[in-house]
This record gives sequence, structure tokens and C-alpha cells, in this order.
Amino acid sequence: MILIVDDRQENIYSLQKILELNHFEVDSATSGEDALKKILKNTYELIILDVQMPGMDGFEVAEAIKGYSRSKDVPIIFLSAVNIEKKFIAKGYTSGGIDYIAKPFDPDILLLKVKTFCRLQQQTNELNAIHKTLREEIEFRKQAESDLSQSVDELRSILESIPQIAFTANAGGAIEFINQHWYQYSRGKEVLPKTAPGEVSVADCIREAIASGNAFVSEISIRALDQQQYRFHTLTMTPIRKNGQIVKWVGMFTDIHEQKMANQLLEQRVTERTVQLQNMNNELEATNHELQQFAYVASHDLKEPLRKIHFFSDLIKTRHLKENPDAIADMDKIIRSSERMRSLIMDILDYSKVSVPDTFEPANINGIINDILADMEMLITEKQAVIEVQNIPQLDVNPAQIRQVFQNILSNAIKFSRPHVPPLITVEACLVADKTADSPPCENGRYCRIEIADNGIGFNEKYLDKIFVIFQRLNSKEEYEGTGIGLAIVKKIVDTHKGIITASSTEGAGSRFVIVLPVHQNDHHLS
Repeated sequence: MILIVDDRQENIYSLQKILELNHFEVDSATSGEDALKKILKNTYELIILDVQMPGMDGFEVAEAIKGYSRSKDVPIIFLSAVNIEKKFIAKGYTSGGIDYIAKPFDPDILLLKVKTFCRLQQQTNELNAIHKTLREEIEFRKQAESDLSQSVDELRSILESIPQIAFTANAGGAIEFINQHWYQYSRGKEVLPKTAPGEVSVADCIREAIASGNAFVSEISIRALDQQQYRFHTLTMTPIRKNGQIVKWVGMFTDIHEQKMANQLLEQRVTERTVQLQNMNNELEATNHELQQFAYVASHDLKEPLRKIHFFSDLIKTRHLKENPDAIADMDKIIRSSERMRSLIMDILDYSKVSVPDTFEPANINGIINDILADMEMLITEKQAVIEVQNIPQLDVNPAQIRQVFQNILSNAIKFSRPHVPPLITVEACLVADKTADSPPCENGRYCRIEIADNGIGFNEKYLDKIFVIFQRLNSKEEYEGTGIGLAIVKKIVDTHKGIITASSTEGAGSRFVIVLPVHQNDHHLS
């Protein structure tokens, strides 16, 4: 951009038009003071300066311009119609001008000079920029060399202070520096520590690290000069890069002999303990199988005398006690006790049969629940129960065991209803990401959370830990029938399906059971 400084607007206008027609960007000022303000803000390639101006004349303005560091190299052309004597021309050059043109001037000559001076100024600016870049590059290289030298000194100081054997090598693997610990295993950097017979040598490890171009770790055994025993060490080789190229390697031998010996001893003990645990597990499986067989046989054998007790008690009641109300009442107690004993035996049988299924299969959970509701139709009608079941995704389960889960929970929800309040039971489900009761819904979750809520009598949550324990009852058997095994069976089945179950409740306001089951039992990501 060219700055025209003249106190007469018509002079500025005519000169500005000539320059703009020749594709020059032009700025103008009508006084020396105005010109100096603009020079402080803008960068100009050439200044055309009128000599005769009120206030500061052109010579004073030029001297001021040359006093500014940012404008001292800008070429100045003086224009004058009055001061054209030799002494004024000389003063113009001594003030910092590079040319002195008398008015009137030849526009073509002026344009040639303007183009020449602008081109020279652009080249000067480019050269200055190149010089600046070169100076910065030189300073940068000097600083980099200083930093590198300092870094090498610091690295060597650090390597001397550590308890490990340490060394540095150049990009080709030649040893450059060794710390004092090196001399315990070798007499100098020309000789590498000796490895145990049959092991890879240190030289081979260094070559392998250089070939890979990456950090290298190897376990080797080396021997100190004053000892006969080879000790386990880890050799680490770390590359140091500059501008993407490896310029140095830092190597380190770390003594791990005691750790290695301890690990070997620990591995031996773990192996021995594993064998013991496997034997104990086999014995436990055999014992569990025997217990299951015993429970099944014992329960099965107990049912036969109970049937006789129930049958003959009922027979005695109907044939021989018709005229004795007290005896009938006592016999009813015997019959009810035998019924409770029969229910208890059946539940124990069911509990003993629950084990990890041999196979799981995709099952329609809604279909299983619909079958249960069909079987419970009379009880549902009697209690005027309303059961709302949402759509549940297909899950990998053992259908028979899962049927028992829902049957026990739904029958409990109907059984433990409030007097004169029709049971309202809801079954809802959604996919979740985690096996937790409060995991948020997730469209592609690996688990399914099923919530079964009712409006029954509820329970005090301080007994939450007890409701899933076998033989635990929160209500008397006179008020509500049951053996206290149903929810224990539910818990055991859910556990065998790699799921969880929990509950929440408010006394007199109903209960809420939450079951979380895997969608696919063969999912390796299951926690």
C-alpha cells in the first residue's frame, strides 16, 4: 500500500487516481501529523511526501518516519513545486528520501519510479523475512544443541544414581555410556554381560530391539564377575527419538532373582492348592449328589405314611366320630397337620431338585406365564385378582425351572393379599446393560429386568435378607398357608441362571420383586 501525504486535496486526488488506475492500493494523509499517526497503525511499501506543508514540512515528517523502527526502511519520494533548488534536494536525501521530484511531474516517469521502488521494497521485505527466519533457525538449533547436551548430562546423572545396571547405545547399538553397576558384570563397555548357557545373549537382545524399532523387554540370566550363580534379570531397551528417528537407546538390567524364585514357589503352591481344591470340589459334588438323593428318597418315603395318616384320619372322622364334635375337631387338626407335612415334603423335594441346568434354551416367557395363569384360573377368579403382564423378551432359560419361579411369586402375590381388597399384580420387563436392580433401560442390553408388583400385605424391609432363606416365614401359618420354602426355591433357580433377585416393600401397601436375568446364557461378557 502507498501513502500520499499532501496538504492539498486536489493533489492527493489526481495522484491517487493515477496510482489506482495502475492497480496500486492507496492511502492518504493531509498533514504530517496525520501521516505519522497512520504510519504507526499501517504498513506501507512507499510514501510520496509533499515538501511544502503547514505545520510539519516534508523534511521533518521524513526524519520522524525514519525514527520509527517499523517504518525506517520504507522508501520516501519527495514532491515539490517550490523548493527545487539544490540545497533542498540535498536536504531531502539527507532527511531519508530516496528520490526528489519537482512539480509538475511526468506521470509515466513517476509510475516507473513507484513500481521500481515498490518492487525493491517487497524484495527487501522478503529478504528481511528470510534473514529473520534464518536467525530464528540458528537460535533454535543452538538452543536444541544446548538442551540435548543438558539432557544427555541429566540422563547420565540419572543412570549413575539408580541401583540397576544401565547403559546407553547409539542408533546402531554401539554402547556409548555405562554406569558403575555395569562393572560388577563386565570389565568395560566393550564386553557385554554374560548370559547363562543356552540363553539368548545380550548382543542378540540388542539386535532384536534395534530391528523392531520399539521398546523391548526380555528376561535373561547374567552372572556377576565375582559369583558363580546366574541371577534372573529383565533387560529393557527404550528408544529415544528425535524428529521421528531413533537417535539413542537406553538399556537397563533389573535384578528380579528373588521375585522369580518367590513366583516359582508360589506357582508350585498354587498348583498344589488347585489340585487340593479340585479334589475337595469333586468330593463336595459327590456329597451334594448323595444329599440330593437322600432328600429325594427320604421325602419320597415319608409321603407314603403321610398318605395313610391322612386317609385313615379322614376315615375315622367320617365313620366313627359323627356324634362327637370335639373328636372331629381334634381329628381335623391331625388332617391339617398331615397336609402341611405333605406340602413341606413336596417343597423340600422341589428345593433338592434345583441344580444348574444341563442346557438352556430360548423360551417365550409370556407363554410360560400364560400357562401358569391358566392353571391358577380358579384361584384368580376366587380372589377376583387382576394380573397385567407386559411383553417380555425371549430369554435363554430352563423352562421348567423358570415356570416355578413365576408360579411361586404370582401365587404368593395372590395368597398374601389384603382382606376385602382384590389383588392387582403387574409384570413389567425391559432390557438393561448391567446386572443390577437399578440399571437404566438399554435397547441393546445383555440383561432383562423383570418387575413383579402387587398391592398385598407387604412386609417390613428389615426382613429382606430372610425372605429368600429356606424355612423362613414372616407370617403365622394360621393366617397364611405355606412352608417358607417357595422364595428360597426362586432364589436358587435365579442363581443357577446367573441372575439376581431382590425385593422392596411397604407394610400394607404391597411388594415389588425384581429379577435380572441374562438374555443369552452363553454370553462371555456376563459378570
